[in-house]
Amino acid sequence: MERKFKIFVYPHNTSSCSNPRTLDGEYGNEGLFYLNLNLSRFLTKDPEKAHLFLIPISCHSLPAGRSEDERAIAVEDFVKSLISKYPYWNRTLGADHFFVTCVDINVTATARIANLMKNSIKVMCTPSYNDEYVPHKDVSLPQRVPPLALTPAGNNITNRITLAFWRGLNNSDIRQKLLEAWENDLELFIQKGRKPSLEQGDLVHHEAFNNSKYCICPGGPELDRTIALAIHYGCVPVIMSDYYDLPFKDILDWRKFSIILEESQVYYLREHLKEMLEHEYRAMQTNTVMVRKHFQWNLVPAKYDAFHMTMYDLWLRNHFTKYY
Repeated sequence: MERKFKIFVYPHNTSSCSNPRTLDGEYGNEGLFYLNLNLSRFLTKDPEKAHLFLIPISCHSLPAGRSEDERAIAVEDFVKSLISKYPYWNRTLGADHFFVTCVDINVTATARIANLMKNSIKVMCTPSYNDEYVPHKDVSLPQRVPPLALTPAGNNITNRITLAFWRGLNNSDIRQKLLEAWENDLELFIQKGRKPSLEQGDLVHHEAFNNSKYCICPGGPELDRTIALAIHYGCVPVIMSDYYDLPFKDILDWRKFSIILEESQVYYLREHLKEMLEHEYRAMQTNTVMVRKHFQWNLVPAKYDAFHMTMYDLWLRNHFTKYY
Protein backbone atom coordinates (compact mmCIF):
# COMPACT_ATOMS: atom_id res chain seq x y z
CA MET A 1 0.00 0.00 0.00
CA GLU A 2 2.69 2.53 0.98
CA ARG A 3 4.43 2.22 -2.37
CA LYS A 4 1.37 2.20 -4.61
CA PHE A 5 -1.53 4.05 -2.98
CA LYS A 6 -1.87 7.64 -4.22
CA ILE A 7 -4.25 10.45 -3.35
CA PHE A 8 -4.85 13.60 -5.33
CA VAL A 9 -6.08 16.67 -3.44
CA TYR A 10 -8.10 19.09 -5.52
CA PRO A 11 -6.54 22.58 -5.67
CA HIS A 12 -7.83 25.12 -3.18
CA ASN A 13 -7.07 28.76 -2.47
CA THR A 14 -6.38 28.63 1.26
CA SER A 15 -3.42 27.51 3.37
CA SER A 16 -5.48 25.95 6.16
CA CYS A 17 -4.78 22.42 4.93
CA SER A 18 -1.08 22.99 4.34
CA ASN A 19 -0.68 24.60 7.77
CA PRO A 20 -3.54 23.40 9.99
CA ARG A 21 -4.35 26.03 12.59
CA THR A 22 -5.99 24.05 15.38
CA LEU A 23 -4.07 20.82 15.95
CA ASP A 24 -4.80 20.96 19.69
CA GLY A 25 -8.47 21.83 19.36
CA GLU A 26 -11.65 19.80 19.29
CA TYR A 27 -11.05 18.80 15.67
CA GLY A 28 -7.29 18.40 15.94
CA ASN A 29 -7.40 14.94 14.36
CA GLU A 30 -8.82 16.46 11.16
CA GLY A 31 -5.99 19.00 11.01
CA LEU A 32 -3.42 16.28 11.72
CA PHE A 33 -4.80 14.16 8.90
CA TYR A 34 -4.15 16.98 6.42
CA LEU A 35 -0.73 17.70 7.93
CA ASN A 36 0.32 14.05 7.77
CA LEU A 37 -0.99 13.65 4.23
CA ASN A 38 1.07 16.63 3.07
CA LEU A 39 4.18 15.01 4.57
CA SER A 40 3.52 11.53 3.26
CA ARG A 41 4.36 9.60 0.12
CA PHE A 42 0.66 9.00 -0.52
CA LEU A 43 0.18 12.48 -1.97
CA THR A 44 0.43 12.91 -5.74
CA LYS A 45 0.14 15.99 -7.91
CA ASP A 46 -0.75 13.88 -10.94
CA PRO A 47 -4.47 13.03 -10.89
CA GLU A 48 -3.93 10.30 -13.48
CA LYS A 49 -1.92 8.34 -10.88
CA ALA A 50 -4.49 8.76 -8.12
CA HIS A 51 -6.55 5.94 -6.65
CA LEU A 52 -8.67 8.33 -4.61
CA PHE A 53 -9.48 12.04 -4.85
CA LEU A 54 -9.73 14.20 -1.73
CA ILE A 55 -12.23 17.06 -1.80
CA PRO A 56 -10.69 19.54 0.68
CA ILE A 57 -13.95 20.82 2.15
CA SER A 58 -12.38 22.01 5.40
CA CYS A 59 -9.76 23.99 3.51
CA HIS A 60 -12.47 26.05 1.87
CA SER A 61 -14.77 26.70 4.84
CA LEU A 62 -15.47 30.38 5.50
CA PRO A 63 -14.62 31.94 8.89
CA ALA A 64 -16.91 31.05 11.77
CA GLY A 65 -18.25 34.63 11.84
CA ARG A 66 -20.34 33.98 8.73
CA SER A 67 -23.85 32.59 9.00
CA GLU A 68 -24.43 28.87 8.65
CA ASP A 69 -26.22 29.37 5.35
CA GLU A 70 -23.37 31.47 3.92
CA ARG A 71 -20.76 28.91 4.92
CA ALA A 72 -22.81 25.97 3.62
CA ILE A 73 -23.42 27.70 0.28
CA ALA A 74 -19.69 28.50 -0.05
CA VAL A 75 -18.76 24.84 0.45
CA GLU A 76 -21.48 23.71 -1.92
CA ASP A 77 -20.33 26.13 -4.65
CA PHE A 78 -16.71 25.05 -4.15
CA VAL A 79 -17.50 21.35 -4.61
CA LYS A 80 -19.74 21.99 -7.61
CA SER A 81 -16.97 24.03 -9.23
CA LEU A 82 -14.57 21.07 -8.87
CA ILE A 83 -17.12 18.73 -10.39
CA SER A 84 -17.63 20.97 -13.41
CA LYS A 85 -13.94 21.85 -13.87
CA TYR A 86 -12.38 18.39 -13.58
CA PRO A 87 -13.46 15.15 -15.32
CA TYR A 88 -12.67 12.73 -12.48
CA TRP A 89 -15.90 12.97 -10.52
CA ASN A 90 -18.13 12.08 -13.46
CA ARG A 91 -16.16 8.90 -14.23
CA THR A 92 -17.53 7.22 -11.09
CA LEU A 93 -20.16 9.70 -9.83
CA GLY A 94 -17.83 10.41 -6.94
CA ALA A 95 -17.31 6.81 -5.76
CA ASP A 96 -13.51 7.21 -5.83
CA HIS A 97 -13.69 10.54 -3.95
CA PHE A 98 -13.61 11.20 -0.23
CA PHE A 99 -13.84 14.12 2.17
CA VAL A 100 -12.97 14.62 5.84
CA THR A 101 -15.64 16.16 8.02
CA CYS A 102 -15.59 16.73 11.75
CA VAL A 103 -17.36 20.09 11.68
CA ASP A 104 -21.17 20.19 11.52
CA ILE A 105 -21.21 22.92 8.85
CA ASN A 106 -19.53 20.58 6.38
CA VAL A 107 -22.16 17.91 6.98
CA THR A 108 -24.90 20.48 6.33
CA ALA A 109 -23.24 21.67 3.13
CA THR A 110 -22.40 18.31 1.62
CA ALA A 111 -25.94 17.03 2.18
CA ARG A 112 -27.06 19.51 -0.49
CA ILE A 113 -24.93 17.95 -3.22
CA ALA A 114 -26.37 15.04 -5.18
CA ASN A 115 -24.37 11.79 -4.95
CA LEU A 116 -21.74 13.20 -2.58
CA MET A 117 -23.24 11.67 0.56
CA LYS A 118 -24.41 8.61 -1.35
CA ASN A 119 -21.32 7.59 -3.28
CA SER A 120 -18.27 9.30 -1.83
CA ILE A 121 -16.33 8.05 1.18
CA LYS A 122 -17.00 10.09 4.27
CA VAL A 123 -14.15 10.26 6.82
CA MET A 124 -15.87 11.37 10.00
CA CYS A 125 -15.27 11.99 13.70
CA THR A 126 -17.64 10.21 16.12
CA PRO A 127 -19.78 8.61 13.40
CA SER A 128 -23.16 7.15 14.20
CA TYR A 129 -25.53 5.35 11.90
CA ASN A 130 -28.11 8.15 12.13
CA ASP A 131 -25.69 10.70 10.61
CA GLU A 132 -26.02 9.20 7.13
CA TYR A 133 -22.86 7.25 7.92
CA VAL A 134 -22.58 4.00 5.95
CA PRO A 135 -20.47 1.26 7.61
CA HIS A 136 -17.88 -0.43 5.38
CA LYS A 137 -18.09 2.50 2.94
CA ASP A 138 -17.30 5.41 5.22
CA VAL A 139 -14.36 5.73 7.63
CA SER A 140 -14.30 6.56 11.34
CA LEU A 141 -11.50 8.99 12.27
CA PRO A 142 -10.09 8.37 15.78
CA GLN A 143 -9.78 11.21 18.25
CA ARG A 144 -6.42 12.75 19.02
CA VAL A 145 -4.92 12.57 22.51
CA PRO A 146 -2.18 15.22 22.92
CA PRO A 147 0.86 14.78 25.17
CA LEU A 148 -0.49 14.62 28.70
CA ALA A 149 0.90 15.45 32.13
CA LEU A 150 0.52 11.86 33.36
CA THR A 151 2.51 8.90 32.12
CA PRO A 152 0.24 6.00 31.11
CA ALA A 153 0.43 3.09 33.53
CA GLY A 154 0.78 0.68 30.63
CA ASN A 155 0.83 -3.02 31.59
CA ASN A 156 1.28 -2.23 35.28
CA ILE A 157 -2.12 -3.12 36.75
CA THR A 158 -1.05 -2.92 40.42
CA ASN A 159 -2.67 0.48 40.94
CA ARG A 160 -5.83 -0.31 38.99
CA ILE A 161 -7.95 -0.60 42.11
CA THR A 162 -11.21 0.82 40.67
CA LEU A 163 -13.36 -1.72 38.85
CA ALA A 164 -14.71 0.77 36.29
CA PHE A 165 -14.79 4.53 35.69
CA TRP A 166 -16.80 7.07 33.73
CA ARG A 167 -17.45 10.76 34.15
CA GLY A 168 -19.47 12.93 31.81
CA LEU A 169 -22.74 14.64 31.08
CA ASN A 170 -26.15 12.95 30.91
CA ASN A 171 -26.58 14.12 27.32
CA SER A 172 -27.76 10.82 25.84
CA ASP A 173 -30.27 8.16 26.83
CA ILE A 174 -27.63 5.56 27.71
CA ARG A 175 -25.64 8.06 29.79
CA GLN A 176 -28.75 9.01 31.73
CA LYS A 177 -29.47 5.33 32.44
CA LEU A 178 -25.83 4.73 33.41
CA LEU A 179 -25.98 7.52 35.99
CA GLU A 180 -29.35 6.41 37.33
CA ALA A 181 -28.19 2.84 37.79
CA TRP A 182 -24.62 3.23 39.03
CA GLU A 183 -23.83 6.79 40.20
CA ASN A 184 -23.87 5.80 43.88
CA ASP A 185 -22.31 2.36 43.48
CA LEU A 186 -19.36 1.51 45.73
CA GLU A 187 -17.43 -0.51 43.12
CA LEU A 188 -18.08 1.52 39.98
CA PHE A 189 -16.82 5.11 39.87
CA ILE A 190 -19.64 6.62 37.81
CA GLN A 191 -19.88 10.39 38.12
CA LYS A 192 -21.78 13.22 36.47
CA GLY A 193 -19.47 16.05 35.48
CA ARG A 194 -18.00 18.01 32.63
CA LYS A 195 -16.94 16.19 29.51
CA PRO A 196 -13.57 14.41 29.43
CA SER A 197 -10.73 16.86 28.97
CA LEU A 198 -7.90 16.44 26.50
CA GLU A 199 -5.82 19.07 28.24
CA GLN A 200 -3.12 18.65 30.87
CA GLY A 201 -4.92 20.41 33.71
CA ASP A 202 -7.51 17.76 34.58
CA LEU A 203 -5.13 15.55 36.55
CA VAL A 204 -7.77 13.92 38.73
CA HIS A 205 -9.65 12.73 35.67
CA HIS A 206 -6.50 11.31 34.08
CA GLU A 207 -5.59 9.59 37.35
CA ALA A 208 -8.96 7.84 37.27
CA PHE A 209 -8.19 6.40 33.81
CA ASN A 210 -4.82 5.17 35.09
CA ASN A 211 -6.30 3.66 38.25
CA SER A 212 -9.26 1.81 36.71
CA LYS A 213 -9.44 -1.65 35.21
CA TYR A 214 -12.27 -0.74 32.85
CA CYS A 215 -13.39 2.59 31.38
CA ILE A 216 -17.03 2.90 30.43
CA CYS A 217 -17.63 4.45 27.00
CA PRO A 218 -21.38 5.12 26.69
CA GLY A 219 -22.88 6.35 23.43
CA GLY A 220 -23.41 10.05 22.90
CA PRO A 221 -21.53 13.18 21.82
CA GLU A 222 -17.73 12.84 21.65
CA LEU A 223 -17.75 9.13 22.43
CA ASP A 224 -14.47 8.83 20.54
CA ARG A 225 -12.84 11.19 23.06
CA THR A 226 -13.53 8.78 25.92
CA ILE A 227 -12.36 5.77 23.89
CA ALA A 228 -9.13 7.59 22.95
CA LEU A 229 -8.32 8.37 26.59
CA ALA A 230 -9.14 4.84 27.72
CA ILE A 231 -6.82 3.25 25.15
CA HIS A 232 -4.12 5.83 25.82
CA TYR A 233 -4.07 4.95 29.51
CA GLY A 234 -4.37 1.18 29.03
CA CYS A 235 -7.84 1.12 30.61
CA VAL A 236 -9.93 -1.56 28.88
CA PRO A 237 -12.80 0.24 27.07
CA VAL A 238 -16.34 -0.96 27.77
CA ILE A 239 -18.30 0.32 24.78
CA MET A 240 -22.04 0.75 25.21
CA SER A 241 -23.39 2.30 22.03
CA ASP A 242 -25.78 0.62 19.63
CA TYR A 243 -25.19 3.12 16.81
CA TYR A 244 -21.46 3.83 16.75
CA ASP A 245 -18.96 2.64 14.16
CA LEU A 246 -15.67 1.76 15.85
CA PRO A 247 -12.49 3.12 14.23
CA PHE A 248 -10.58 0.53 12.19
CA LYS A 249 -13.15 -2.17 12.90
CA ASP A 250 -12.40 -3.77 9.52
CA ILE A 251 -8.73 -4.01 10.54
CA LEU A 252 -8.65 -4.61 14.31
CA ASP A 253 -10.55 -7.18 16.34
CA TRP A 254 -12.05 -4.91 19.00
CA ARG A 255 -13.25 -7.84 21.11
CA LYS A 256 -9.63 -8.67 21.92
CA PHE A 257 -9.00 -5.33 23.65
CA SER A 258 -12.45 -4.05 24.63
CA ILE A 259 -15.81 -5.21 25.94
CA ILE A 260 -18.76 -4.40 23.70
CA LEU A 261 -22.18 -4.40 25.34
CA GLU A 262 -25.61 -3.48 24.10
CA GLU A 263 -27.12 -0.41 25.71
CA SER A 264 -29.88 -2.57 27.19
CA GLN A 265 -27.24 -4.38 29.28
CA VAL A 266 -26.44 -1.25 31.32
CA TYR A 267 -28.33 -2.55 34.36
CA TYR A 268 -26.12 -5.66 34.45
CA LEU A 269 -22.87 -3.77 33.90
CA ARG A 270 -21.20 -4.67 37.19
CA GLU A 271 -22.08 -8.35 36.83
CA HIS A 272 -20.63 -8.46 33.30
CA LEU A 273 -17.34 -6.97 34.48
CA LYS A 274 -17.00 -9.17 37.55
CA GLU A 275 -17.60 -12.28 35.46
CA MET A 276 -14.33 -11.61 33.64
CA LEU A 277 -11.63 -14.00 34.90
CA GLU A 278 -8.31 -12.49 35.97
CA HIS A 279 -6.28 -14.09 33.18
CA GLU A 280 -8.87 -12.95 30.63
CA TYR A 281 -8.67 -9.39 31.93
CA ARG A 282 -4.85 -9.42 31.85
CA ALA A 283 -4.82 -10.59 28.23
CA MET A 284 -7.35 -7.95 27.21
CA GLN A 285 -5.51 -5.18 29.08
CA THR A 286 -2.21 -6.19 27.45
CA ASN A 287 -3.90 -5.99 24.06
CA THR A 288 -5.27 -2.54 24.91
CA VAL A 289 -1.73 -1.30 25.52
CA MET A 290 -0.50 -2.99 22.34
CA VAL A 291 -3.05 -1.27 20.06
CA ARG A 292 -2.35 2.19 21.51
CA LYS A 293 0.15 2.96 18.73
CA HIS A 294 -2.62 2.53 16.15
CA PHE A 295 -4.60 5.38 17.72
CA GLN A 296 -1.67 7.76 18.18
CA TRP A 297 -1.52 10.87 15.98
CA ASN A 298 1.93 12.29 15.28
CA LEU A 299 3.16 15.57 13.82
CA VAL A 300 5.20 13.45 11.39
CA PRO A 301 3.56 10.24 10.16
CA ALA A 302 4.96 7.03 11.65
CA LYS A 303 4.35 3.41 10.68
CA TYR A 304 1.16 1.88 12.10
CA ASP A 305 -0.02 5.16 13.68
CA ALA A 306 -3.54 6.61 13.39
CA PHE A 307 -2.76 8.30 10.07
CA HIS A 308 -1.45 5.11 8.46
CA MET A 309 -4.37 3.11 9.85
CA THR A 310 -6.77 5.64 8.33
CA MET A 311 -4.95 5.41 5.03
CA TYR A 312 -5.22 1.62 5.12
CA ASP A 313 -8.94 1.96 5.79
CA LEU A 314 -9.19 4.16 2.69
CA TRP A 315 -7.10 1.67 0.72
CA LEU A 316 -9.60 -1.06 1.63
CA ARG A 317 -12.49 1.18 0.60
CA ASN A 318 -10.77 1.84 -2.72
CA HIS A 319 -10.81 -1.89 -3.43
CA PHE A 320 -14.42 -2.18 -2.31
CA THR A 321 -15.74 0.69 -4.41
CA LYS A 322 -19.22 0.21 -5.85
CA TYR A 323 -21.06 2.68 -8.03
CA TYR A 324 -24.73 3.36 -7.49
